[in-house]
Amino acid sequence: MPIRFEVLDRRHDRGSFTCGTPALDDWLRTRATQDQRRHVAQVFVALDEQGIVGFYSLSMFTLALESLPAELARKLPRYDAIPAALIGRLARHQRAKGAGVGDLLIADAVKRVLMAAESVAAYAIVVDAKSPKAAAFYQHF
Repeated sequence: MPIRFEVLDRRHDRGSFTCGTPALDDWLRTRATQDQRRHVAQVFVALDEQGIVGFYSLSMFTLALESLPAELARKLPRYDAIPAALIGRLARHQRAKGAGVGDLLIADAVKRVLMAAESVAAYAIVVDAKSPKAAAFYQHF
């Protein structure tokens, strides 16, 4: 199934998207474009012939130096905050379960962060997994 990525806009039908996590479905339907307008997140959608098959959001972020493992922190300058990128939300449609869409979402997000890091420094990519299953997904990468 060919998939393309675009920045979320009003053309995209969000009403039929369901990933199985009501909070993520609701965010995409009701708050994603608000977050974009307020410049707190940029939202990217993965599209196939049926519509949105997945999405993720990216934001700038800072890490507290003391929150990093000691072996990493000692290699960094003693700044209060270290620049990072945040994958804030990521989900794939239930109809695409097992099709590798999650892998493609992560790959596209990392590609965009690396391209941005050529202009704006980002020491790390941060995720905030909402469940043990989500944490296992991210740890795989």
